[in-house]
Amino acid sequence: MSDFADVTDRAVIFLACVLFFFTQENYPAGVASVLVTVIFGGFLCYFAAERLKVLLVAGFVLLAFFSPGLVVFLPVIACDMLFFSRPYLYILLLVPYIHHLQSGFSQGMLLSLALLVISVYLTCRGGLYAALREKHYKLLDEAREMSLRLEKQNRELMEKQDNELTMAKLQERNRIAREIHDNVGHLLSSAILQTGALRTVARDGDIKARLNALHDTLAQAMDSTRKSVHALYDEAIDLRAQLEELIAQFAFCEIRFEYGLAGNPPLKVKTAFLAIIKEALANMIKHSDATSASVVLREHPALYQLIIKDNGRVKNYDPDSGMGLKNMVDRVHSLQGIINITTEDGFAIFVSVPKEGIQLEGAYH
Repeated sequence: MSDFADVTDRAVIFLACVLFFFTQENYPAGVASVLVTVIFGGFLCYFAAERLKVLLVAGFVLLAFFSPGLVVFLPVIACDMLFFSRPYLYILLLVPYIHHLQSGFSQGMLLSLALLVISVYLTCRGGLYAALREKHYKLLDEAREMSLRLEKQNRELMEKQDNELTMAKLQERNRIAREIHDNVGHLLSSAILQTGALRTVARDGDIKARLNALHDTLAQAMDSTRKSVHALYDEAIDLRAQLEELIAQFAFCEIRFEYGLAGNPPLKVKTAFLAIIKEALANMIKHSDATSASVVLREHPALYQLIIKDNGRVKNYDPDSGMGLKNMVDRVHSLQGIINITTEDGFAIFVSVPKEGIQLEGAYH
C-alpha cells in the first residue's frame, strides 16, 4: 500500500459514482453535480486544517440535502474524510439519504449507500495503513538515532581509552627518565669525578693516557644519558592532553579550544604555554565577566603562536600590579618571543615564540 493506492481507491469510487449517476435518468443537473463534487473534493485534498474540512463536508451535505443528484457522490466526499479523531462525523453523510428516502425519492439509494460503506472502509483502511507506516518510520528513525548514539559513545570510549593509554605511557616515560637521571646520572658523575682524581695523582704516562680515554668515554656517556633523559622528559609532557584536561575542569564559562601544533614543541615552550594559559584563565575568573572564551595554538614555519581571548569586560585591570602578568612576559621573553595583551574588546593575549631562537638557545647549552 502507498499513496498511489489511496489515489487509486478514490479514482475507482469516483468513476463508480459517475457511471452510476449517468445510468439513472431521473437525476437532475448531471454535469453540475459532477463539477460541484470535483470542486469540493479538490478543496478537501488541498486544505489540511480539520476544521475547514468539516465545514466543506457540512456544506456538501447541505447541498445534497436539497439536490438529490449530489447524494450519489457522497462516497467520493467520504474518501477525503480522514477524521479519525472524530469518527462520528461520518454520520453527517447519512442525513441526505434519510431525507430523500423519506421524500419518496429512493431509486438507486441502496447502491449509493453501498458505495458509501465501501468508501468509508477504504478510507479507514488507508488511514490505518498511514498510521502504521508513520509508526514504522518513527521506529526506524529511533533505531537509527540509537545506533548513531551507540557509535558515538563507542567512539568516545575508545578515545578515552587511547588517552588513558597515552597518559600511562607518558607517565612511565617520565618515571624512567627520573630513574635514569637519579641513578645512572649520579653514578656517571661520581665515576667522572673519581677518574679525574686518579688522573691528577697518576705518574705513569700510559696509565694517565688510559685514564684520559676513560674520562672522555664517561663524559660522552654522561652527555648521551642527559640527552636521552631530556628527550624522554620532553615526550612525557603531552601538551594537548594537559590543556584538554585543564579546559574541561574550567567551569567559569564556555571555552573553544583549537590545537594546531603539528609536531612536539620543546619542553620550554610546553611549560611556558601551560603556565600562561593557567594564569590567563585565573585572571578571567578574577577580572572578567566573560560568557565565552577561546584558546588557540598554531604552528607556523618559523614560530609557535598562542592566542587567548574572551568576550567579557575587564574589571580593575592594572598590568603593573600583578605578578602573574609579569611572569607571563618574563616566560615569553626568555624564549625570545613577543607577547601583546589588550583589554579593549575583552581580555586578549597574543604570544609568538620563534622556533629558531629556541633551537639556538638549546645549542648553547
